[in-house]
Amino acid sequence: MLELAALGLLQREPLHGYKLKQDLELFVSSCISVNYGAIYPLLKRLEERGYILGERIEKGETGISRKIYQITEKGRDRWRQKMLELPKESWVNSRSRFGIKFFFFSDLHPEERQNLIDKRIIACRLRLKEFEDKSIPGDPYRANIWKRHLWLLRSEIDWLEDVRSQEGES
Repeated sequence: MLELAALGLLQREPLHGYKLKQDLELFVSSCISVNYGAIYPLLKRLEERGYILGERIEKGETGISRKIYQITEKGRDRWRQKMLELPKESWVNSRSRFGIKFFFFSDLHPEERQNLIDKRIIACRLRLKEFEDKSIPGDPYRANIWKRHLWLLRSEIDWLEDVRSQEGES
């Protein structure tokens, strides 16, 4: 997921590692955790695979040098592939992945967005049915968290259906 988010941000503008981490924290921290120990190895891997290019830039009188990264065509293709894939993964990861993808929806074609929204609605409805088919736990705290989870699922479905209808209007 970090690769998807990093490539998505680098599509918007070239960034150095520190600024990329800041932007990731600002824009996708509700979906993934970001730390320096992951950013720089990721940037190195992406550069080795030809998805990004890094160029050392000297900063004025301070002499501080930073490596500025920009996405390549191969990187744009990789980003699109990651955006459109629907991997088998845990519920928590799929929710986080969808949140990251949604952040970059304006970079997709309308039919691609529609397909991702439709798939997410289906996944949420299936998850909701699973929970509705089971009995609510007797313990009041478990029952409350169970009800909250049901509420979150219904809320996400309502939101997605609203987004889908707005997509149809544009």
